[in-house]
Amino acid sequence: MEVAPLIQIKNLRKYFSYKGKTLRAVDNISFDVYPQETLGLVGESGCGKTALARALMRLYEPTSGDIIFKGESILSYKGKAIKSLRHDMQYIFQDPYASLNPRMTAGEIIAEPLNIHNVLNSSERQTRVLELLELVGLRSGYASRFPHEFSGGQRQRIGIARALALNPRLIVCDEPIAALDVSIQAQIVNLLKYLQEEMGLTYLFISHDLAMVKYLSTRVAVMYLGHLMELAPSQDLYENPLHPYTQGLLSAIPIPDPQIEKKRTQILLTGEVPSPINPPKGCVFCTRCPMAEKICFEKRPHIREISPGHQAACHLIP
Repeated sequence: MEVAPLIQIKNLRKYFSYKGKTLRAVDNISFDVYPQETLGLVGESGCGKTALARALMRLYEPTSGDIIFKGESILSYKGKAIKSLRHDMQYIFQDPYASLNPRMTAGEIIAEPLNIHNVLNSSERQTRVLELLELVGLRSGYASRFPHEFSGGQRQRIGIARALALNPRLIVCDEPIAALDVSIQAQIVNLLKYLQEEMGLTYLFISHDLAMVKYLSTRVAVMYLGHLMELAPSQDLYENPLHPYTQGLLSAIPIPDPQIEKKRTQILLTGEVPSPINPPKGCVFCTRCPMAEKICFEKRPHIREISPGHQAACHLIP
């Protein structure tokens, strides 16, 4: 029996206009996210990953396209309907130093979703806060402490606990390890993996760290300049990347074996990323692609299925 997607993104666009110019942050992107999977979203800074995530969450109003959650379009949602959506969709922010209110205790921060949505009574909320603290690996006594009393990793755990408070089905993780020490990053990723197994969560996991994305993700989507370049099961994408941009990204990952590292050929992407205000006419990657041909500069490729479950947007892939 085929599993229905939890959320479907269809031809989504998010443009920002300023002084008569249009920045195409997200440009005609489509993909599905299935229940209890982790879809990794990777790409260079400024490629539109966060804009996509925030449009998906209705924190940004999409320019066009559609977002279907549990079989129903949520683009028409307003006010109370969007508020009710927060029960099922939550967000973990990148910077644990900026995403927590410094005037609130950890307990108050975690309880805030329960208060806003009027879930449980006062004593039950306190019990729930202590349960969530322990679930993310913090002592119950930390509930009375303020954010400045915690390390970056502990703050991110509080942010995760807050996201879990309403028992959501989908959590958007917007580079949740980027601002943390390397020694702490693995702890947070392992915590996310544990919580997914325990609670049946679905993740959209945004990151620059390709090794972490490989470890955590079921499938991986690659973005460049607001466009989806490639989408494939994690193992398939890392072992057989089809798009030249994906190949370039993966070749930059160091291999912890001097003999293999010495023999392999790195793909160096030359030039600067074009401005999303004035993208290239054809393929958005054509100005940096080492394989680009005439058609790449003239016609924009559509993303298509190359093999079962493996999609790519490139004219040169047979």
